[in-house]
Amino acid sequence: MTTPALLIFKPDVAYRRAVRAEIWRWLQSRDDLKLTGLRWFHAPRELIEQHYDFLQGKPFFPWLVDFMSALPVVVAELEAAPADLERIRHDLGETQIQKARPGSVRERYGIYGGVNCLHLSDSAESGRKETELWSRYITFDGVQPDHLAESAHAPDHTYRLRSLAAQYSAGIHRDLAADAILSLLQEETDLGGLEFQAYSRIMLGAFD
Repeated sequence: MTTPALLIFKPDVAYRRAVRAEIWRWLQSRDDLKLTGLRWFHAPRELIEQHYDFLQGKPFFPWLVDFMSALPVVVAELEAAPADLERIRHDLGETQIQKARPGSVRERYGIYGGVNCLHLSDSAESGRKETELWSRYITFDGVQPDHLAESAHAPDHTYRLRSLAAQYSAGIHRDLAADAILSLLQEETDLGGLEFQAYSRIMLGAFD
């Protein structure tokens, strides 16, 4: 018996073209899940606050809400058996990048701390709860993978970004590290103008 689950391409995947394409290929290659809906969606702050209500009061909560609501993200609904959902989460890897098991999605593409590629419901119960919540704001009416596989030979600077994020977080060469991070992110994305400014803010905010 399958149950619904919620999957979100967080901004650190949604806007890094090469990484986004790799994650999309990883999802398509799996036979233990069925995507029943997928689309770009700009979540309102109130939805993100409800989604992460168990984290309210944490010092990073304001940043997390900004991170997930500043720009549109890719949101998907999938169906999977509970055992398969557990297996997918195993392959995704631990939440904290520094603890993600070698070979997992987060170990390969995550940058630092909680900048960890994807959100995926952690159980059948949370999957039902999260898909019900998000369905009040978004209609999952089929899979619309616009541009997800279009990497256009974009670079993937994951490992250098990881090193620079650690320096920035530790206050080592902070200004230089920030400039280098933003330069590498600009190479990876096709965002520009005010959208890139918002992206820069939420990404650097993750490493404070």
